[in-house]
Amino acid sequence: MKRFLGPAIILTLFLLTAGPHHSILAGNTQPTTPALGVAVEFMDHAAAAFVAREKGWFEDAGLKISAYHAYSTGMALAAALARNDIQVSFMCLVPAINVYANAGVPISILAGTHKYGYGLVVDPRRVRTVHDLEQPGIRIGCVREGGAVDVVMLHKTVDAYHLNRRNVLMNVRRMNPSQQVMALRSGQLDAAFLPEQWASMAEDLGKRMLLTSHDVWPRIQGSVLAIKRDLASDHPDVADKLVAITKNATAWINDHPDEAAAIVAGHLSTYTDEALRTKGPGSDNDWDISPGTIASSMTRMIVATDIEMGMVQEVIDYMVGLGYIKRRIPAGDILPMRHQDAP
Repeated sequence: MKRFLGPAIILTLFLLTAGPHHSILAGNTQPTTPALGVAVEFMDHAAAAFVAREKGWFEDAGLKISAYHAYSTGMALAAALARNDIQVSFMCLVPAINVYANAGVPISILAGTHKYGYGLVVDPRRVRTVHDLEQPGIRIGCVREGGAVDVVMLHKTVDAYHLNRRNVLMNVRRMNPSQQVMALRSGQLDAAFLPEQWASMAEDLGKRMLLTSHDVWPRIQGSVLAIKRDLASDHPDVADKLVAITKNATAWINDHPDEAAAIVAGHLSTYTDEALRTKGPGSDNDWDISPGTIASSMTRMIVATDIEMGMVQEVIDYMVGLGYIKRRIPAGDILPMRHQDAP
């Protein structure tokens, strides 16, 4: 496979600069428990974090949140980790691997938050089959090189359908998810590789969901709970509580999908201005993120905290093959010991 070494260097520079559920959370905290800077991606991928915050489960566990930020992409969140702006993040697996392997930021993945959660949305008047993506003049949106959707959907779609990689990549315009949806709406894009909930939002505009990550990468890990390694080492009780909170929120989401969708939609609406700092053509950031759209979006994910060690290694090796990380690292380097015996 042809290696793409240039984007890896660009990426490195960017990262360096740029009720019953309550019972498991109770307990006293040590006086030295640090205040935590927590970050999420502006997506329903972070549903567990939104629900936990809404329910007050961080506070119930004795955790002090000093800052809580939403970022438009996993790449932007990874840059914040590299700058030490935050210590805990709910983020896609791919940028978590990037920030560890390329920027040298010592993080550990404590748990998963979901599997799948990415899609290819098209204007059905211009793109009827996946092979149309190879045709000259087809305008395709995707996040920047090395981002989660670029790796998990764009490149995997090329592989799964034996497309001409060069022809497809020549048609790609690099934009963040909100810009892609705006460009689809205004007719400036014919197709877009998007994370949820953005893919479902584009579908609400009359676009067609041509593929999802289920179609191109079975069992793919979507997002994870990551923590700065020194924090986890110095305060293992904090790491354990974060895992317990995430598991608790995940169980609650699966038991109460409609209420969870309403909570997630409300939090996304609250963080719109903070997360979407970059506006595209004709944008006023006036997004209608409805509970119905979120409910539909979340059916395209498996909300679960388990992580397969072999899957993480598969993603790492695939990123090495694309040239997005410089060397192969063992999945065990980024996963704590609790995952060493995972399938």
